[in-house]
Amino acid sequence: AQPNAGAAPKTGRSKKAPEESAARAPDVDSLGFQAMDRNVPGLSHVILQKLNMKSYEDYKSAMDGRKSGSDFGIRTYFDMFQKMEDTFKFCVECKKLPDALPDPKSLRRCKRCQNVYYCGVVCQRANWPLHKKFCKKLKLVALDRLVEWLVFTGDIPFPTGPWTKPAWDVKGWEDWFSMQEQLEEKLGAIVAGRYMTLLWANAGKPRPEDAELRESIRRLVTDFHSRPLTIGLGLRLFGIDPLTRPLTVHVVGASHVETLNTRLTDYDELTRMFPAHQGVELVMVGVDVVDGPIMRPPLSTLAPRGRVYLSSYKGLYHDFWESHVETKLAAPPDLVVGFHPGFHACPDLLAGWLPTLLLLRDYRLPVLFTVYSEQELKASLQILVELEMHIVGYASNPFASLRPEQVYSSPNKPPVYCSSHYIALLGAEAVPGTEELEDDD
Repeated sequence: AQPNAGAAPKTGRSKKAPEESAARAPDVDSLGFQAMDRNVPGLSHVILQKLNMKSYEDYKSAMDGRKSGSDFGIRTYFDMFQKMEDTFKFCVECKKLPDALPDPKSLRRCKRCQNVYYCGVVCQRANWPLHKKFCKKLKLVALDRLVEWLVFTGDIPFPTGPWTKPAWDVKGWEDWFSMQEQLEEKLGAIVAGRYMTLLWANAGKPRPEDAELRESIRRLVTDFHSRPLTIGLGLRLFGIDPLTRPLTVHVVGASHVETLNTRLTDYDELTRMFPAHQGVELVMVGVDVVDGPIMRPPLSTLAPRGRVYLSSYKGLYHDFWESHVETKLAAPPDLVVGFHPGFHACPDLLAGWLPTLLLLRDYRLPVLFTVYSEQELKASLQILVELEMHIVGYASNPFASLRPEQVYSSPNKPPVYCSSHYIALLGAEAVPGTEELEDDD
């Protein structure tokens, strides 16, 4: 329901912000949506209107599985794709929404990228010197946004088999794709499939060449598998061997980004990555976890051998720790992973995260956080240093998503990529002199 929801910090853990920090906080309108840009007020109202929702509570109900798809007023495939596209319609130069124009239908789309809109020739010419820097990349953004529908139909990802190389020999996506047997045949079957045909019969855009569609599918496959392979990377970084014992991984700060339409098999690539593993449980923990198949209690016993078991808890992580881990209703984690926690964004988000960050530090838990960009990496590192957390390392993620995402309603900026970088943490930074005393003992 939110365009490119993953490309901005999540606000589910935030508390009421101090007045002095309001100027630095992300814009949140009266309905609780994070604003897409300071100069595009009310765009979340457009999203609600297109989904036939009256309030943010309706949206939350939909995310929690309490509102059925039939309530959204979508009757045809064409209607669905038009509603999706309508939430991106505003003049990228003057920021006007269609309702603010004399003729709401006067918005025209850039023919090259099929992604940005202009209210007229004057705005288009004024914006071109900036837009031409990003036009080619934004064409991929617009294409992937539509082809992503095939993830929900089940066409993407294609079936994969056991890895033919040891996990430590797979350095990135090139190595991963090289292990996929009959890759071109699998891509071709998706391109020629029923749902790809339905998509372009109803998208309101010309169908791209098959070669472009194949590349889009490849990017979306990396986007789908980025999270499980990043978890696998975290296990390797900390020397945690799933072949020797059952493991528990907590995904902290999970929201609809990680849990909407999540299937019980979505992280099975970990089994291909580590054949003959002793069992892995992934527990999604967050206040915005969406109701669905994985909404089941965490295991209090060992994970099933050779399986990846998904469970979840709807709430704050430090509350989950107190109610489940300390009471042994859930297993303590061997690894904690946070995909795009966003605590760097503003003081109130950091305040919401602080109890969890201190818990992770004081219990000396192995932690892997991911971020969208180098800018976010630097801001996050600064906060973690101030909290005296022991930073084991940070780097570009070899399993980052290859799917470009625009920065909300400011498309003329460099796109971001899910889990583009990672930060590995382990406990608190050592106090000077402590190591020597321990060595002497």
